[in-house]
Amino acid sequence: MRRGITATALVAALALAATACGSDDDKSNDTSKSSGELSGTVTWWDTSTAGSEDKVFKKIAEGFEKEHPKVDVKYVNVPFGDAQNKFKNAAQSGSGAPDVIRSEVAWTPEFADLGYLAPLDGTPALQKADDFLKQAAASTKYKDKTYAVPQVIDSMGIFYNKKIFKAAGVEVPKTVAELKTVSKKIKDKTGNPGFYLRGDDAYWFLSFLYGEGGDMVDASSQSVTIDNPAGVKAMKVVKDLVDSGAAKTDATDGWENMQSSFKDGKVAMMINGPWAVADTYTGKEFKDKTNLGVAPVPAGSVAQGAPQGGHNLAVYAGSKNLDASYAFVDYMTSVKTQAQVTKELNLLPTRTSAYAQESVVDNEIVGFFKPVVESAVERPWIPETGSLFAPLVTEYTKVLTGQTTPEKAAKTTGDSYRKLLKGWK
Repeated sequence: MRRGITATALVAALALAATACGSDDDKSNDTSKSSGELSGTVTWWDTSTAGSEDKVFKKIAEGFEKEHPKVDVKYVNVPFGDAQNKFKNAAQSGSGAPDVIRSEVAWTPEFADLGYLAPLDGTPALQKADDFLKQAAASTKYKDKTYAVPQVIDSMGIFYNKKIFKAAGVEVPKTVAELKTVSKKIKDKTGNPGFYLRGDDAYWFLSFLYGEGGDMVDASSQSVTIDNPAGVKAMKVVKDLVDSGAAKTDATDGWENMQSSFKDGKVAMMINGPWAVADTYTGKEFKDKTNLGVAPVPAGSVAQGAPQGGHNLAVYAGSKNLDASYAFVDYMTSVKTQAQVTKELNLLPTRTSAYAQESVVDNEIVGFFKPVVESAVERPWIPETGSLFAPLVTEYTKVLTGQTTPEKAAKTTGDSYRKLLKGWK
């Protein structure tokens, strides 16, 4: 079921069933309360990048076990692209859902609307709530309750190869027009396109959409805006980058193609976020980490802006070990843990006080992305936000690969949104 707000009774029934069934049939998952000491199993679905981020988060989770020897944290790395539907299927069936999930910010309102998350207000999971950045906390709220705790916050910038830029004699582009010019000069110098535009994920389209003054929807007026003139213009902008040869793109395996091209020096620029830094440093071009440059995304004809992203930690409403799950979420979002995550992965903390920690203060990547995050464009925190990308990415990819026109793509996406958002204009 795509939308939960149309079936309140069913959601309530599912929530009750989930609570009754729990996340694991093994009674060892129960928390022992007789001694006042936490025990049992906490299953955590982590959606971080396998091969880089996952190793760090698993190690941090093991630190929780050291503090609570009778608690076994069952760490499971779930591919990001699969996690949203996998969690919903498990929660709906009442079998196999984790106690704690690392939820992309847009998923949190949807999961809460479906009744799959435990409210955290007044629980040990939500300590010093006023310490969280306001823009990070916004995605954790739904109908005046808190259903998750912010773990990391992020946005996007343009990553560039300083050596290639120096060899080509170019400066970092500040506008999309400059991006096109710089990319052409790099191609003339190296024979390779200067810029990689990820074509299989519409999240990478948002900076261009915002740059033309557009957005997917306007939640305040319950209006679909993706198919207005700004949305059409943004589609034309990305199509021109590809058609002109300024940008290389793809229709599948976008992350791997983009990362490998950038890390191997086959392109000089890509748009990405702090989550990509650890993996980028593994490339041959960035063995010398100082060769990586990061700058704001190029501005469009109207504005400059990048989407606000990040991840929250949420507790499954049907967990049989709520006490240990609450404690685990608190541990994973503490100032100490956030500072460690920044030190090892260059990810941005969600707690204001964490920015006073030495490892955060001295982090160059955080220094760049903190002001970017503060001015990032918030997505609408409605249950359907996570579902807005499926129809958009289909049309976005078709535009980039010449299968449709910008006008048709915008209209088709808008029509899909109005079917999804019943009653919206």
